[in-house]
Amino acid sequence: MRSHTVSRADGPDLHAVETGPADAPPVLFVHGYSQHHLSWIEQLDGGLADDHRLVAMDLRGHGDSEVAPDGYDDPAAWAGDVAAVVDALALDGVTLVGWSYGSLVALDYLAEVGTDRVAAACLVGVVLGIGTERTTGWLGEGYLDLFPEVTAADAETSVDALGRLVDLCVRGDLPERDRFRMLGYSAVVPPRVRDAMRDRTVSHVDRLGDVDVPALVAHGAHDAVVSLDAAAVAAERLPEATLSTYDDCGHAPFYEAPARFDAELRELVAAARSAEGGR
Repeated sequence: MRSHTVSRADGPDLHAVETGPADAPPVLFVHGYSQHHLSWIEQLDGGLADDHRLVAMDLRGHGDSEVAPDGYDDPAAWAGDVAAVVDALALDGVTLVGWSYGSLVALDYLAEVGTDRVAAACLVGVVLGIGTERTTGWLGEGYLDLFPEVTAADAETSVDALGRLVDLCVRGDLPERDRFRMLGYSAVVPPRVRDAMRDRTVSHVDRLGDVDVPALVAHGAHDAVVSLDAAAVAAERLPEATLSTYDDCGHAPFYEAPARFDAELRELVAAARSAEGGR
């Protein structure tokens, strides 16, 4: 993997990794809450990288990206982070893939910046908003029960809650090696960052109709973090959307069923390129 640091005078420096041919169709992966670019390791190390340019960024305050003092409650700040990576790495015609909180960040970008440089969007375990009655109603009880412990400054308290968060992301039990890898990069995120990320009120439900590119909405039928109802609403309101339900998966179908997910993502990229060529 090739490593990049996107330096900015007006925002936190951002870290991203890249694999695959530099001249191949670009895909930008945006991870979830208290996660990491390695969330996408099945894609980065898989066959998708043979003929796609795969880029995975660390969100502000996560992984090797800088811990910003603020901006976690601002859709424009999140959109600016994605735009900075897109600009710095020249990701024209990119397929934007967001998982969980990363799908919210992707929607921030689409709302604030638009689709001029985006060929397609893939929303996984979609979070359509935060802090509103409707969007909170789509969150699972197990996830809501993590708070306030998951944002605690006490390491023992927060790590215990983070372990439960990691377990909630999949159906069944994680292999020990993967569980501790995921727990490790979750624990790297400062508690104040996790707290600040929840401290905002935004909904993209009524703006989905403005997303004028092909979209894939991928959701596990056993998702314990976000209800499948959220995915159904997203697929209904996005003008060019396909809903793909993973009957045997939880919140992370790209990890739990990577072969199927990669095949569907490959089809989305190809369809978007074909549509662009016909315009």
